[in-house]
Amino acid sequence: MVMAASCTASAAPGHKGATASAGSLPVNVTVLGATGSIGTSTLDVIDRHPGRYRVYALSAHRSRQALLDQCRRHQPRVAVLECERDAAWLREKLLEAGLDTEVRSGREALTEVARAAEVDVVMAAIVGAAGLLPTLAAVEAGKRVLLANKEALVMSGGLFMEAVARSGATLLPIDSEHNAIFQCLPSEHRGGLARHGVTQLLLTASGGPFRDWTADQLATVTPDQACAHPNWSMGRKISVDSATLMNKGLELIEACWLFDARPEQIQVVVHPQSVIHSMAAYADGSVIAQLGNPDMRTPIAHGLAWPERIASGVEALDLFAVARLDFQRPDDTAFPCLRLARQAIASGGTAPAVLNAANEVAVEAFLDGRLSFNGIGELVERVLADRPLESASELEVILAADERARHDARQWLGDS
Repeated sequence: MVMAASCTASAAPGHKGATASAGSLPVNVTVLGATGSIGTSTLDVIDRHPGRYRVYALSAHRSRQALLDQCRRHQPRVAVLECERDAAWLREKLLEAGLDTEVRSGREALTEVARAAEVDVVMAAIVGAAGLLPTLAAVEAGKRVLLANKEALVMSGGLFMEAVARSGATLLPIDSEHNAIFQCLPSEHRGGLARHGVTQLLLTASGGPFRDWTADQLATVTPDQACAHPNWSMGRKISVDSATLMNKGLELIEACWLFDARPEQIQVVVHPQSVIHSMAAYADGSVIAQLGNPDMRTPIAHGLAWPERIASGVEALDLFAVARLDFQRPDDTAFPCLRLARQAIASGGTAPAVLNAANEVAVEAFLDGRLSFNGIGELVERVLADRPLESASELEVILAADERARHDARQWLGDS
């Protein structure tokens, strides 16, 4: 597997990725996926720092009422929805409110607000493969990109990291685990972890709501049960991924690209309290951990202000209230998705894109009541086994592999 450069290619003074400090102009922020959990948390952090950040653009998939409420509060220059019918509705409502936000629709509009010259920071929080193209557009435009869309790296890791190095973009991880690892590593860690004394990355996982369940028990899991995460407040798709441990598998793949790591250098550790967000082990026997309450506003604030620190609205961790920290190995038998993700990154090429595409179709079918919980892993494994491996050297090849994998998955479900 080809490893890319570090994700921390720092912005030079005056670079688009630079963050405003006291006395400078506000930082213009585009939030892709503004109405989801990451998007709303981002806007909450921005609200806590008036004058430091300014919302340039907000996007949503279909949540037009939620986007209307956000536009009324933040008055962005541009708002983007997927379909023109929803955009027309939002345009009319904003006109009635006397607001001059420009409302646009479609994929091209997403990429344009991601790479707009006025934008300094892009929060990439669109869930799934749909976030790849606008996130890549922000990278190619040299923005500071706060990466909450792990699928962009899962699908196109090599191409994506090459674009980061070529454009000089600043790429900062927002997933709590990757943000924690970023904070635990030396400021400079290009050229492989061992070169800087790092022997292992310890990627923590809560274990989800079914941590100690057997495969037989999991057979009757309902969507509502799977979405009831014990620690984190997340969208339904990500909640299901957390319950199957696919989310941790996708994070493992993402970590390989972000931190120039080999899959065998990454150990997944189930940590039910979700207080230690991840760790880095060093050659001298030291293990450095990043701790905090399970609230996504912490990594969001870190990414917005890096290398400075700003208030996030998250309460300080009370270790006496936590009282204990537990750890256990993940169960690859009951939760095969983590094993499948390791296989995909080891195979390389388009395998991770196929894994992600099949999983998205499977999770949608599960949430619709058309597939069992255990069937998610079964479907992904079948599609991975049947889909030929291709080189992921071109974006068109990756997108085509994604589309074919979705077709295979729907055919397996009997949808086509």
